[in-house]
Amino acid sequence: MLRTILLGPPGAGKGTQAEKIVEKYNIPHISTGDIFRDNIKNGTELGKKAQEYMNKGELVPDDLVIEIATDRLLKDDCKNGFLLDGFPRTVYQAEKLDAFLEAHGQELDKVIDLEVGEDLLMIRLTGRRVCKACGASYHVVNIPPKKEGICDKCGGELIQRPDDNAETAKNRIDVYNEQTRPLVDYYEKAGKLASIDGSTPLEQTFKDIVAALGE
Repeated sequence: MLRTILLGPPGAGKGTQAEKIVEKYNIPHISTGDIFRDNIKNGTELGKKAQEYMNKGELVPDDLVIEIATDRLLKDDCKNGFLLDGFPRTVYQAEKLDAFLEAHGQELDKVIDLEVGEDLLMIRLTGRRVCKACGASYHVVNIPPKKEGICDKCGGELIQRPDDNAETAKNRIDVYNEQTRPLVDYYEKAGKLASIDGSTPLEQTFKDIVAALGE
């Protein structure tokens, strides 16, 4: 049984660590982005509401995000725990999540915060390259292709996505610092926070996460 949240700025490596956590602890990985996409694809009422805001280029309001996330937590596969990724994003959302869990006789076990300095985040974010043809992912420093600009798997052209350029990357980090970083203090005060150095190699970071969560 493990109920946990993964925090960290863009480029901190949340996606990679989330995969490892859900495999080790056999819990569902709940990403609000995935839930939105599923609801929109399946044409649910929640999906239609979310789509309206996204079509206008607006952020989906807190209460709708909370409704979608808590609806997912009621599913059977969450009975033995879950890993939340991308929710909560604000202190208001965190307070509502606490109230929801309390109402269902549950509480969070731990909140993992991946800490990475801004210089390293910028290197990680702006160095990402994606194959135009097959979607394979590379990094100019960490996972370079054998031949520059060419995909190892299919020979397609490697491109930098628009949201991986320096200006957009910096903006994403700023938004995180403004909106989501206050959650670090919130969960620290609640005695739930485990700060993990996300600048170490992947395996070391995961070892540190396991040490914080317990076997």
